[in-house]
Amino acid sequence: MIESGEPHSDRPSDEAQLVARIAARDESAFRIAIERHGPLLHRIAYRMMGEPHEAEDIAQEAMLRLWDHAPRLDARSAGDVRLAPWLKRVTVNLAIDRLRIARRVSGAEVPERADEAPLADARIEASEEGRAARALIAALPERQRAAIVLTYYEELPNAEAAEALDMNLKAFESLLHRARGALRKAFAELEAEGGRA
Repeated sequence: MIESGEPHSDRPSDEAQLVARIAARDESAFRIAIERHGPLLHRIAYRMMGEPHEAEDIAQEAMLRLWDHAPRLDARSAGDVRLAPWLKRVTVNLAIDRLRIARRVSGAEVPERADEAPLADARIEASEEGRAARALIAALPERQRAAIVLTYYEELPNAEAAEALDMNLKAFESLLHRARGALRKAFAELEAEGGRA
């Protein structure tokens, strides 16, 4: 039995047991899942949205989807649940949906807002180069932004990032290649305009 005080384990049998307990509406198991996966989901959402409150909402929504979908995950998993990739995919999709809705409502690019909450990487983002890089990443199309966030900020192997985006590996590598090319072009244009990158 997995208890809150036990060391973190991502072995499929442990994840399957955790999902089975959540499917049985065990609130302590749900709290364990939040402790294990919540910080990662928040980081992914923050990198996608650039706003801490939006990131918190998305991370919470992803965890609520786990609560709602746990019975189906448990039923179809046959004891081989990989919870982290499923939660990453849900988080990325929720962020992409919010970005698309914001664009439809405003009719323009989502404006960058200053982050008021101190984060571990605040020193980097406070620099001019960090702000420029963040703005250029935020200007990428949603799926390209997700590819950059998962690969470079979360340091996921391409196979895991592809799974989080529900893509095959070849399609993900093509998406990442396009995202890198778009960033290189944007950096070059910024430097040509006299900005720093």
